[in-house]
Amino acid sequence: MARAVTTRRKAVTSVIAWTVATLIFFPILWIFVLSLKTEGDAIKTPLEILGSTWTLESYAVVQERSDYFKHFTNSVIVAVGSTLLGILVAVPAAWSMAFVPSKRTRGILMWMLSTKMLPAVGVLYPIYLLFIELGILDSRIGLVIVLMLINLPIIVWMLYTYFREIPAEILEAARMDGAGMRSELLYVLTPMAIPGIASTILLNVILAWNEAFWTLNLTAAKAAPLTAFIASYSSPEGLFYAKLSAASVMAIAPILVMGWFSQKQLVRGLTFGAVK
Repeated sequence: MARAVTTRRKAVTSVIAWTVATLIFFPILWIFVLSLKTEGDAIKTPLEILGSTWTLESYAVVQERSDYFKHFTNSVIVAVGSTLLGILVAVPAAWSMAFVPSKRTRGILMWMLSTKMLPAVGVLYPIYLLFIELGILDSRIGLVIVLMLINLPIIVWMLYTYFREIPAEILEAARMDGAGMRSELLYVLTPMAIPGIASTILLNVILAWNEAFWTLNLTAAKAAPLTAFIASYSSPEGLFYAKLSAASVMAIAPILVMGWFSQKQLVRGLTFGAVK
């Protein structure tokens, strides 16, 4: 009886998991299918999948019209740069909050998290003017700074959670052996928190890669990443569905591949400390 109940639960869980996975994956599949259609077939309702022409024309046109590799390079530099800069700032901050807490630590963490609830458009104008004054508008360094700042609360919170799972006695023993703060961070804490740090890096690279609001408003041509590359196929005359879909596939493919190959590390990091 118990075995039958367990089998039934597993079957129901599998059905639910496959249903959710299908719902999540379907938009990606739909965009991919549209990218292989002509513009005329792409706007047909309902979409003719089997009875229409399959072509790579949209990919060729997208590559001819835009410098994909330039946008790709910008995305890599901005995503990786903002994440690594955030890690350099967040590791000492999370270490101090986790192992040298004060009465205000919880309040500071909640305040940092609350900044993520601020509408981005509310601070766009002053940041735009500041970037003009500093001469970093439409530059990679400008995007690196702003994306680091908007994702910093998430980085600090994740690292703080991971660091809290590390026994403080280990760091105390290191101090008794003469380790300074730098040695404690580099040679004791960081190696023990590698799964958590790696998952934090992966998650924030994904967030920075997919960021559209700031990249569209703070770039024009020089530092435009792949999110701006996608938006360029929306015009006053309307949407070019096939070309827009092709540009979207070309933009999300690198991050999908990275996520696929690093999923084990990401899951390991996100569950770090969940089981004692």
